Amino acid sequence: MPSFDIVSKTNFPEIDNALQNVIKEVAQRYDFKGSKCTIERKEQEIIINADDDLKLKQMHELLQGHLVRRKVDPGVLEYKDPEKAAGQSVRQKVAIKDGIDKELAKRIVKDIKGSSLKVQVAIQGDELRVSGKKRDDLQAAIQFVKGLNIEQPLDYENFRD
Repeated sequence: MPSFDIVSKTNFPEIDNALQNVIKEVAQRYDFKGSKCTIERKEQEIIINADDDLKLKQMHELLQGHLVRRKVDPGVLEYKDPEKAAGQSVRQKVAIKDGIDKELAKRIVKDIKGSSLKVQVAIQGDELRVSGKKRDDLQAAIQFVKGLNIEQPLDYENFRD
């Protein structure tokens, strides 16, 4: 029976490369001279320290720009609320999404089943397996999922006939 998998994988080495590029650019830019802005990754979280809200916003733009250059979708980042640190400085944690979480998986399954497509969807850990009798039904399911308003980047792998 034809099937494919819906997955969401994050390329962590490319994220590390983008972070190194951001660090280099912050060290060289004139508007960051004398500032104590830092960015680092710990496991599946990025921590941004900035002098003020304006610098934090500039760090966001730099990070997203370098991620796009490294062909990583900025949708993998989930920004938490900024916290006040010492003085005027601001700290923000950014979660890196890897895999499809349970709520999103349930939403995708519910939407596909409600679409009257002739496919079956099964949740397998942090990915979804979609199977159907015809290849055309699977391609229609891919187009349907692409049409859903999901901010997390999804990949379609393991297409088997």
